[in-house]
Amino acid sequence: MIGWCGNAVFFSRFFVQWYVTEKKKQVVVPPIFWWLSLGGSLLLLIYALHQTDSVFIFAYLFPWIPYLRNLIIHYRHERAHTVCAGCGKKIPPQSNFCPNCGVKVG
Repeated sequence: MIGWCGNAVFFSRFFVQWYVTEKKKQVVVPPIFWWLSLGGSLLLLIYALHQTDSVFIFAYLFPWIPYLRNLIIHYRHERAHTVCAGCGKKIPPQSNFCPNCGVKVG
């Protein structure tokens, strides 16, 4: 059951990424993609350990490293956003003007 749940979680990330990309009309990899990748690969690692399949274990032993790193980068970038004094919406870091209302930043 754990192996099938791991497969389902891991596979669902592709639908999530596809949906968000279609919605925004540009290629987007949302944070939920990385969370599903992490959860699915950990479930599959547990299953592989239970099966004592060394090839399968090795395949899912290290992928969590880039998944966690991508999540860390994403959340650091989110925290670096500031709030526009003109419209109150979030502004990406290093912006000179608010992309929402055009007010000069800083």
